[in-house]
Amino acid sequence: MSSPRDWDLARTALLTIDLQNDFLHSEGAYGRAGQGSDSIAALPDRIAPLIKALRDQGGRYFSAQFTLVPDRDGTPLIAPHLKELRPFLGKGDFAPGSFGHGLVDALQPADFVIEKVAYSAFYQTRLEYIMRAVGVDHLIVGGIVTNGGVASTLRDAHLRNIETVMLTDGCAAFRQEIHNATLLSLGSVTHQMTCRDAQDWLEGAA
Repeated sequence: MSSPRDWDLARTALLTIDLQNDFLHSEGAYGRAGQGSDSIAALPDRIAPLIKALRDQGGRYFSAQFTLVPDRDGTPLIAPHLKELRPFLGKGDFAPGSFGHGLVDALQPADFVIEKVAYSAFYQTRLEYIMRAVGVDHLIVGGIVTNGGVASTLRDAHLRNIETVMLTDGCAAFRQEIHNATLLSLGSVTHQMTCRDAQDWLEGAA
C-alpha cells in the first residue's frame, strides 16, 4: 500500500458510516430504546474538523446512512438477524427522509449521501458510481460500528483495490474490546491513524 501522504487529496473523500440521528440522537430509535455509548456519541465532534480540513484541500465528504426500506404499509423491511438483535425497531425508524435517518447536525451537510441496506457502504449502493463520477480514488473512513459497517466497508474497499485510511478513534463499537480486536484484524487491509494525526496530515498538505 502506498503512503496516504502521497495521495492526491482532491481525489480523496472522507466517508462516515451510520452517523445518523436514529443511532446517536436521544430522540432517535436507539436513544428511545436506551441503546447508546459514550464512545459512539463522541465521534461527530471528533470527525467534523477532518471534513473541513479535507474540503480545504479539494476533497469530499460522503455519508453512508443505514436505511430500513418501508413496505407499502410502512412496516420496515428488516433482516431476520437484525430483528432478533434489535426488536425495538419499528415503523418510521431509519426511513428515508425521516429525522432519524438523517445525518447528525455536527456533520451536516455531506456532499453525497449513500443509502445502504446492509453493513457495507459498497453493497448494492451508488458509492462506486459517485466515486468514479467525481474522481475519488481514496477513502478516509470512520463511523459505527467498528466491527460492523466500518469493517465491512473497509474490507470491500480492499477487495476493489481502493486504498483507505481507518480512523482508529473516529470509529467505535458498543464494547471497547471488540473495537480493539477489530483494529488489530484490519491492520493488513487499511492504513490506520488517529483523528489528530489525520488532521495534522490534512492540514500539513496545504
